[in-house]
Amino acid sequence: MSFNRRQFLAAGAALGATGAIAAPISPLPFLIQMQSDPLLPKATGKRVVICGGGWGGVSAAKHLKLLDPTLDVVLLERNPVFFSCPMSNKWLVDVVDTQFLTHSYLDVAQKYGYTFVQTEVTAFERDKKRIITAQGWIDYDYLIVGAGIRYNYEAWFGNDRKAADYTKAMFPAAYIPNAEHFRLKQSIQNFKGGDLVMTLPPPPHRCPPSPYERACLIAGLFKERKIKGKIIILDPKPSPAPITGGFQEAFSELYKDQIVYVPKAVISEVDPFNKKIKTAAGDFSFDHSILMAPHQAGDMAWKAGVIGKNDEGKPTGWAGVDPFFLNLKDDPDTYVIGDAVGVVSPLFRFYPKAGHVANAHAKIVARYITERVKGREPKYALPDNLCFMMVNTAPREDIAVRFKYWVNDKGLIVQDQDDDNLRRAELVTEDFAWAGRMYEDMFG
Repeated sequence: MSFNRRQFLAAGAALGATGAIAAPISPLPFLIQMQSDPLLPKATGKRVVICGGGWGGVSAAKHLKLLDPTLDVVLLERNPVFFSCPMSNKWLVDVVDTQFLTHSYLDVAQKYGYTFVQTEVTAFERDKKRIITAQGWIDYDYLIVGAGIRYNYEAWFGNDRKAADYTKAMFPAAYIPNAEHFRLKQSIQNFKGGDLVMTLPPPPHRCPPSPYERACLIAGLFKERKIKGKIIILDPKPSPAPITGGFQEAFSELYKDQIVYVPKAVISEVDPFNKKIKTAAGDFSFDHSILMAPHQAGDMAWKAGVIGKNDEGKPTGWAGVDPFFLNLKDDPDTYVIGDAVGVVSPLFRFYPKAGHVANAHAKIVARYITERVKGREPKYALPDNLCFMMVNTAPREDIAVRFKYWVNDKGLIVQDQDDDNLRRAELVTEDFAWAGRMYEDMFG
């Protein structure tokens, strides 16, 4: 039986969900006219514009208004309804239903007094402190970019858009909500047998343990339905990470007949049309595949010009921010939160690209901005992270990983990681309690 929203609410989280139909695409001349007009009237006080309504963006909007109700807070997001990537692996195999993952942008905006606009962000003019959208431009005093990720298909296909578009349509990675998730779920539920190949992106990528959870849950579905098929995991890393032991034991003890784990499988070539993949660990053919290309910061981070550069002056693929304050060193009024954030420490490089971290970043930056508006210099704060991964559905069992961050005597951010490799039912309870707290923090 799956967890539905009503059962979840009974456990303690007061959440709202609503559906909406996106407006039809406007003719190009109409769009051009709208882009030249103001999106909203000029703010009477300080305005904070948040681009991107993921876990970070939604959290930032709510907590800015909680900390300073006088702020004019505007959230820009192209999707009409929030769809959660965290917990979506469970949805793929019907442990939770669709309502569990979806929430209303409008309801929470009305509740906390900020403005939600469903629109596409088309350009940034940071020198003018102005954002251009499909519905007009908007000025700001402070900007928060919650760009999420995009798939770097160019690493596989170069400029071959046909191959990239075919891969995204036919073998979606489903790490960007939400149409891809429905396509992937349909393909999994209708799978009749054969080899299902999963390519894992090289680090850093969104929610590092999530692909392994996805493999376990799909393997559990195959096992339950007695589907004669193999899930072949092509991992560029030498072993699963994080939660190494927990996943290794799940593969060998629960799914030895369903999962083939291939380490050090760095991809050299992908042919989606002929269903073939070449890797450093050998060549593979597939009947179906979940093709996860390398990840980069999302499109808005590139449009905003916040991508960092390496020593050779080339783009790093991720936002270059102050590791303590998450703003640009040459534009301190522009902040980046969540998955798009680049290197923060030479010791571990990136924060985990997870919803928990995005939510923590959002609340930290909300405090930074409200302190600055009041004329005070904020003190830095660091996030934490907590990830639960379901590896078994009969019985339901989770494993987990926890991260803590602190600053050493050299002024560098240090990461402490604690893998909880023992799968057990108690962690499932903690998993859903965590989801309840997080959804309540964003939408309650």
